Parts: sequence; C-alpha cells; structure tokens
Amino acid sequence: MINTIAKLGAFNVWANETLLRRLDSSVAAGKEAPQPALRLFSHLINAQCIWIARITGTQSPVKVWQEHDLAGIHHWHEQSSERLRELCETTDEAELTRHIQYTNSQGDAFDSQVSDILTHAVTHATYHRGQVATKMREGGLEPVNSDFITYCREMTGQVEPQL
Repeated sequence: MINTIAKLGAFNVWANETLLRRLDSSVAAGKEAPQPALRLFSHLINAQCIWIARITGTQSPVKVWQEHDLAGIHHWHEQSSERLRELCETTDEAELTRHIQYTNSQGDAFDSQVSDILTHAVTHATYHRGQVATKMREGGLEPVNSDFITYCREMTGQVEPQL
C-alpha cells in the first residue's frame, strides 16, 4: 500500500528546499527577496511549527504570522520541515486516528484527527508556496515550480532538479 501521507511529507521538504534554493540564488545574484514573499513563506513555516506542537503536545516556538528574514526562514525550515516529514512517515494507524483538542490563533477551540492535521499542514504549505511564487514574480524574481508532480518527476529521474 502506498503511504500517501508519508509521500506528502517528503514532498513538503522538497518543495520548501526548492523554494529556498531559488530565493538564495536570487539573493546571491544581488536581487532582494520581496518582503511579501518572505512574509508568506514565514507563515507557512510557522504553521508547520504550530501543527507539530499541537500534535506533540508542546508549546509552539513561533506565532502564526511572525515574520522572519531569509536566514530565519532557513532556521525554522530546518526545525520543522524534516520533523513534519518524520511525523508523516512514522505515525502509526492509532496515532493517525487520534484526535487532538486545540485552540487556534483566534482562540477558537477545535478537535481534529492527526491524519487530517498532517494532510492539512502539507496542503496549507502548498497553497502558500503558490502565493510566494506570485509575490516573487511581482518582485522581479523567477519562481520555481513546486508542484507535487514535479517532485514525483524529479524523484524518478524524469526531470533534472531545479536551482
């Protein structure tokens, strides 16, 4: 059986790293990373940290709309993307069906299943990476293709990795 949640977790790491490489290469070429792109990227990375904290019953080290510079995004990516991937890959059936009670950033209480949270964390990041791409283009930078199928094609050697 294909573990789709595990595959999504690995995709999420790839997509974040692919986008970070493009931002790094743009900055290295003397182009400034657009602030709206960094704000959205910060948010998606922060959300990963927050969801991990909710799943693990710990305190989130970041706030939902806390902004980071590119170095800060790298830091929180290193703290959260691989950890989210590990949760997606190693969580067993009992954990996937466990329900978590939490309060969102507006103070509303919710109850969600871990499998839904993991799926949401990846799809939420995908949504915001698309917004980051738009802000990059508006800021004069060429965005990367961070589509899931592009990830699958790279993993099977059908296409070369992007810069």
